[in-house]
Amino acid sequence: MTTDTTAFKIRAAKPEDAADVSPLMYDAIEDIAHTIAGTTDLPATFDALEELFRLDEGRLSYKNTLICEDGNGRAAGFVLSYPGDEAESLDEPLLRRLRERGLPTDGLVPEARPGEYYLDSLAVSGAYRGAGIGTRLIEAFERRAAALGFEQAMLLVEQANLKARALYERLGYREDGTIELSGHAYDRMIKSGRA
Repeated sequence: MTTDTTAFKIRAAKPEDAADVSPLMYDAIEDIAHTIAGTTDLPATFDALEELFRLDEGRLSYKNTLICEDGNGRAAGFVLSYPGDEAESLDEPLLRRLRERGLPTDGLVPEARPGEYYLDSLAVSGAYRGAGIGTRLIEAFERRAAALGFEQAMLLVEQANLKARALYERLGYREDGTIELSGHAYDRMIKSGRA
């Protein structure tokens, strides 16, 4: 069955999108969510992701997020992105949260480099996968990167995720090294030139 996505629109996220976005965010980053949140169980992780999403500052803030909204106003997918130049300052709310709880902060490392516009996370709701929403969100991310004057868009793909890698390569991304996060190996993928 094909999903008609013509009524879907991409818009800036709002704090009240937190409950819709947190499970999608977990789908996108999985174990990294536990590292960021300093939690081990899923309900506590979702609560932490919602709390961090509602903040006006930080890597996971709604201000860094675009939503693909279905015809009912719900998040069918999301993309979270930010300038690599701001990675360290955007991590401060996460680090502060971990320190306040007496948890280690060494698992939280900047993922992007200065000069890159970074796609931190992207996910599409299971009901809408395969309908082109992921591609639309990547294109929106690239437009945002270009509007902000960035010449390089960057994202990470887990080395075992061949389907996602194929999509990124089809969209013009190429490998640019590797990084380990929360015990998983990721390839850095970059796309040069304004979108």
